[in-house]
Amino acid sequence: MEEKLFWIGILVGIHLFLTHHFSEKGRFKSDKFARVWHAVFTAIISFVGVLLLMVSLDNSKGEVVTAMLFSQKQIVYGLIAGLAGGIWAYLRVGKAKPSAKEAKAAAKANAEPPAAIKEDLEWSETIFSAVVLASVVMYLFVQAFKIPSGSMRVTFLEGDHLFVNKFIYGFRIPYTHKKILDFRKIRRGDIVVFQFPSFDPDEEQCGGHQYGKDFIKRVIGLPGETVELRNGMVFINGVKLPDEPYTQYLDSMRYPGPHQGRITPADYQASWEARTLAKKVSELVRDNFGPVTVPQGYYMVMGDNRDRSCDSRYWGPVPAYLIKGKAWFTYWPPSRIGLPE
Repeated sequence: MEEKLFWIGILVGIHLFLTHHFSEKGRFKSDKFARVWHAVFTAIISFVGVLLLMVSLDNSKGEVVTAMLFSQKQIVYGLIAGLAGGIWAYLRVGKAKPSAKEAKAAAKANAEPPAAIKEDLEWSETIFSAVVLASVVMYLFVQAFKIPSGSMRVTFLEGDHLFVNKFIYGFRIPYTHKKILDFRKIRRGDIVVFQFPSFDPDEEQCGGHQYGKDFIKRVIGLPGETVELRNGMVFINGVKLPDEPYTQYLDSMRYPGPHQGRITPADYQASWEARTLAKKVSELVRDNFGPVTVPQGYYMVMGDNRDRSCDSRYWGPVPAYLIKGKAWFTYWPPSRIGLPE
């Protein structure tokens, strides 16, 4: 969302710059040009408003793809709204004929832009400042996130709203995989929000297309560690993890391991890293998984609702650069306000 706001801010900023430029050049002495430019501003605001509305609606349905700025549907609806808003503004200003007194005053102070342009300029400055500030805060510091599924029960419930601490693992340089000023390394047990590790929009995982969507899981395996599940219990480098009080198991039955006699350890590791393991063995990785070695620069993550979570067991490790931040605290609903365990 922060990148969307940033480019919206750039769009409004261009309008702001051009308005000042045209004012200095005296272009607004022409009533026709002033009408056209007012219509352009109204078109931009209509386009942006509908664009953000469509993003919010898609977000509530879990359809937002963070890997792309805007979907084709969002842009089409925004353009339709922008065209309608521009035409409406142009016709509306055209009908509002100034009185003789207003025309005389305008002629006397013809260096100043018309009232409609002044108002547009004020709105443009306000929107530009607010949008750019919000995008910077969301990109560098805090992100709001809504729990989309039950994979993290009971730590988080479906529909919980929480803030994500984005600066704790460092500030990511825009459009790169590099981070600077990391205040703390990612640790086992951290609950992290990350972009799903898929780079093909047509790839299917967890029963659908997950490309570019944000997920939330708990870090279990660190880079270089060997991870294995035996009858649902996690072993790191051959040593069983201590009790995990945050986990939930709903099924009494445990699935057998999938790879005995069916897939070699090398193929198992390669398939896991390539996110194709679940396509070969299906649900059989749920309770008896691995052993696999987490590659350097990657993390293995799992949901707390272990029997109902589509996680790294199925689609592989998560690159560190896709991890956006650490779950901070739940702020909605009021009965759920608090820090995660």
